[in-house]
Amino acid sequence: MTEPSSSASPATVEALWPEVVALIIEALNMELTLADVDPDGPLYGDGMGLDSIDMLEISLVISKRYGFQMRSDNEDNEKIFSTPRALSVHIASQRTQ
Repeated sequence: MTEPSSSASPATVEALWPEVVALIIEALNMELTLADVDPDGPLYGDGMGLDSIDMLEISLVISKRYGFQMRSDNEDNEKIFSTPRALSVHIASQRTQ
């Protein structure tokens, strides 16, 4: 298995994270704008204020939009879902669409 950083260039991630944040905001009907979100801020708690139920919803939306399964038993989930940028790195390395 390849490391996400090897297939997710910084330019790809920079282009992708705003799309991912917009997808999250839309899926969860949040009253945030892209300007409100720090790409390196936490998704949980003080950052975007998400909880574990939100993460399940995000996983479903990401799976549908980008064509790969987000797995609840992935040992890297804490890292993957740590920040919008980290989630974007994972998506960029796994996406099929």
